[in-house]
Amino acid sequence: MPHLSGDDPRAPSTRKMAELLASIYQSQDWKLDPNKQAERAAYYRRVLQTPLTLANEIRVRFDLATFLLQAGDSTGAVSEIEALRARAQSARIVFKPDFDRQISELHGLACLRSGEQQNCLTNHNAQSCVYPIRGGGIHINREGAECAIQQWSQLLREGKSTLIDKWLLNIAWMTLGGAPSDTPKDWLIPDSILKPDADIGRFHDIAPNVGLDLITRSGGSIAEDFDGDGYFDLVISSSGPTDQLHYFHNNHDGTFTDQTHAAGLDGETGGLNIIHADYNNDGWPDILVLRGGWWGKFGNYPCSLLRNNGPDANGQITFTDVTVEAGLFSPHPTQTAAFADYDNDGWLDLIIGHETSYEDAQNSELFHNNHDGTFSNTTQKMGLPSSLRFVKGVAWGDYNNDGRPDLYVSRKGAPNILFRNDGDKFTDVTKEAGVAEPIQSFGTYFFDYDNDGYLDLLVAGYYIDTLDDIPAFHLGLPNKAEVPRLYHNNGNGTFTDVTKQVGLNRVILTMGLGFGDLDNDGYLDCYFGTGTPDYEALLPNRMFRNNGGKSFQDVTTSGGFGQLQKGHGISFADFNRDGNEDVFEVLGGAVPGDSYMDTLLENPGHANHWIGLKLTGTKSNRSAIGARVQVRTAEQVFHRVVNSGSSFGDTPFEQHIGLGASASPVTVQVRWPSGTLQQLTKLAVDTVYSLREGDQTPAILPVKAFAYHQGAMHHHMAQ
Repeated sequence: MPHLSGDDPRAPSTRKMAELLASIYQSQDWKLDPNKQAERAAYYRRVLQTPLTLANEIRVRFDLATFLLQAGDSTGAVSEIEALRARAQSARIVFKPDFDRQISELHGLACLRSGEQQNCLTNHNAQSCVYPIRGGGIHINREGAECAIQQWSQLLREGKSTLIDKWLLNIAWMTLGGAPSDTPKDWLIPDSILKPDADIGRFHDIAPNVGLDLITRSGGSIAEDFDGDGYFDLVISSSGPTDQLHYFHNNHDGTFTDQTHAAGLDGETGGLNIIHADYNNDGWPDILVLRGGWWGKFGNYPCSLLRNNGPDANGQITFTDVTVEAGLFSPHPTQTAAFADYDNDGWLDLIIGHETSYEDAQNSELFHNNHDGTFSNTTQKMGLPSSLRFVKGVAWGDYNNDGRPDLYVSRKGAPNILFRNDGDKFTDVTKEAGVAEPIQSFGTYFFDYDNDGYLDLLVAGYYIDTLDDIPAFHLGLPNKAEVPRLYHNNGNGTFTDVTKQVGLNRVILTMGLGFGDLDNDGYLDCYFGTGTPDYEALLPNRMFRNNGGKSFQDVTTSGGFGQLQKGHGISFADFNRDGNEDVFEVLGGAVPGDSYMDTLLENPGHANHWIGLKLTGTKSNRSAIGARVQVRTAEQVFHRVVNSGSSFGDTPFEQHIGLGASASPVTVQVRWPSGTLQQLTKLAVDTVYSLREGDQTPAILPVKAFAYHQGAMHHHMAQ
């Protein structure tokens, strides 16, 4: 828990939650808790001080090196492996081939991670760890990469290597500017495997320049105007149970300020994911923090509903943890939830997907909003199964255009489920809709990728048989990796799998999902944050440009999106109000040693036009979640549905809609969740409008574009 000054702006309930979160973490058995690598490393150090047989000493040093690496002490891990090898050499011990390979692989990983910490974090720049590594991404301190290359090269020479060893060897060479000229050709993996399909323009990472130089583990992100000043702020979580949640205020001058303490959030820790919505209809976006995902019985941390109290006289907002009083105290492992008004009563309801297993039953929960700041569990009443099993993603979307939000549930190791909202209950229509796959899935969302007025469905695949499947997939070799599914809505209650047809069968191991419009052409593009908890999973995050609703073009390398570190929360938003959506992403892995600096990728700008629509419900929920927007130009019609837009990363509820080349005034039609139909004509392009339900006179939102701060780069050590 962070140190608090005498000036503590937290509400009593927030302090109480902070104390509870800290006590849960402290009570967990350090020998088994997946988050206590440092404690286990300390234990093995103590064991080394006791009399040990040579065989036991070697095993202890190997385990110590493993936990030091996971805890973030890569240099210490390298030292222990070197000590292990020196001890074995002095005793003339020859390891069995499999254990010898494990030692070399661990040695290589520790060296490579040490090099990343020294170069990509301490000396971070916009090209650090971006595939293919070029320019500023080349390591100045070469020691770590050279050590890693030595380990993996030896494995290849001895014929002991796996395909993932070869992949990592090529990554290590890339960090030093390329492989030596005399390298055997069969050792090389060309970076042309990610040749771009189109040029989207280079998106440069400016996070350290603008005050967002935050190092995290895997986590979520929310881009939203939390204080009502017209500019998008950021809330960022990191999954470690002692990692502080952060609120960054947009200063309107190209920088952000960390206002976590002033906002009363000290001690709100953890959160593999975070989502937002105005649950109490007071006009201020609130936050839900989701904790414990993937940790099984060690993940029984409660979620936190953080009520936004709005700005005080000085413009400072604060949040209050109202989890208990709202009836949402739910200490179960989860990383997914979504708000929607499932009965269209004007108040947002909530689905929380928990992770149940044979050893640890954790039933998911549907909560109905009682209109008084509290929720009631209506899971059974609304016909949802008592157990949805191991839930990894949930998404609301009115797929059949009947005015009621339907529910899609993505599950690990079981068919996914589409529940049709019939008003008084939810009905499983998965079979007739044809959307059960992939069986091993993760994040999911609804979006209308082809602008036909029907919501389509994207589901991430998340499975490999072995780590060798990672390079095998990228090289086109036989593998068992699971790809995502893009389901096209046929408009008759069924979907067609068009993944291969549109070119999205080219990405694996997706954790973070996000969508937005990179070039304002009116079609929604897709970003995939990739990775697994394994250090070896250094595979590029992937960006795909929507080519007019017909196909998706890989623009990963042309746009600079191929970050090799693990990708999680993704938020598309026009942070500097220049009319182009930027991309923020939370980066980092499952353990402290796999932490990384988050990234804000500045949109270079495109010639197309756009319109912004900030909708406020009156009869409908205040956030306007579920409102259907149609924008008509002289040439085209574009469709949007108001929601938070992502899985592991929320986008603003304000709709940013690209219009292509059309500069003529547009007609906007909004169908609100209440059923109200509103039409406005002759709205100017390149303008943000504020529109209340039932008001025929939209207001222009008084926001001005500004340039991002381009000052000196900040340098930070990994924590």
